[in-house]
Amino acid sequence: MSGVLPALSTGEARKVALFAQGLLGPRSRGGPADMVRRLGGVQLDTISVLARSHELVAYARHGAVSRLEIEEAYWGPSSATFEYWSHAACVLPLHEWPAYAFKRRALRARGRRWHRLEDQAASCADVMRRLRDEGPLTARQLGGAKKGGTWWDWSEIKIAAEWLLDTGELACRERRGFQRVYDLSDRVIPAELRHDDWSDEQCAVALVAVAGHALGVATAADLAAYKGLPVKLVQKVVGDTDLEPVLVAGWGRPAYAMPGTADVLNRRLTSRSVALSPFDSLTWDRPRTERLFGFRHRLEAYVPRAQRQYGYFAMPVLGGTKLVGLVDPGRRGATLVAKQVTLRTTDAARHVASALGEAARWVGSHDIVIERVEPAERRAELDVCMAARA
Repeated sequence: MSGVLPALSTGEARKVALFAQGLLGPRSRGGPADMVRRLGGVQLDTISVLARSHELVAYARHGAVSRLEIEEAYWGPSSATFEYWSHAACVLPLHEWPAYAFKRRALRARGRRWHRLEDQAASCADVMRRLRDEGPLTARQLGGAKKGGTWWDWSEIKIAAEWLLDTGELACRERRGFQRVYDLSDRVIPAELRHDDWSDEQCAVALVAVAGHALGVATAADLAAYKGLPVKLVQKVVGDTDLEPVLVAGWGRPAYAMPGTADVLNRRLTSRSVALSPFDSLTWDRPRTERLFGFRHRLEAYVPRAQRQYGYFAMPVLGGTKLVGLVDPGRRGATLVAKQVTLRTTDAARHVASALGEAARWVGSHDIVIERVEPAERRAELDVCMAARA
């Protein structure tokens, strides 16, 4: 092998990344279940505007897929998933359970969450006994998720259940009304997967490979962030995966591409116009999003209303191979409301109009109302595009 690494332009890196993410090229025929495997996990969040984030991720890749099909893929009786901490709380492919041994060991070594150690043993024993005797239960069924008050004010039972989930004694493979259902790992994780035998390095090799194939092209820091790994560990093991070293113009650091990158670049691939969840696997890593797309944004749900620039749940809009703008959506009855539309590129209006029309049909909205457009002088342009799609 020569010492000259393959070089990609930023546009080529975007094409590879979008293909890897299932957002460029033909839609997968495997549905949401296949998508979870392809992405190596889907981030969860409690915010629900048009839909919950995990539903939006599936919609972006599969179009008007039914919510029942999404729920069945993530938590149905035949699903092959579990919930755990990756870069955040995620639904993960079941076969990845052994690869998170590094994190379960690290959490056990920490010894506790934030509760008192003297309370921990009794609370954990009570949770284990209840689940063993009564079967899978939600935190509410175990005795309450909260003490009352602010949303993070968990009860001791909820803390104990989460601690046992952290360390692998419990697992979550089901939700009821978007509440986690806790069960004994011995009951719900297949015996051949239910071990922590892999070393940290073996875990990292497996997870870095997953991240590399899901991201398409990535730096070591990108790979680490995607699966919640230490960067130094990624740098140590990336050479043991099938990822190929490349250079990406403007990145200023080594990068790694999935096998078959040249083939992807040589193909003509179908694109789409779609609004993405802020927690979508393509966009949640803000520094990477800016590096790939020249697109800067942040989730403003927890920003005071007066200080928001783009809106409470501003969704980036993908148009072809670019992020062209943002839409902050809402619903009033059967009307989809775009509380703010931000147009970033010259062709953003047509992509936003297409994305809004498709989203409205998916959620069953009969009308679309656009309240505010930024910059304001492009309002007429967007109105024309919306009318053309009516």
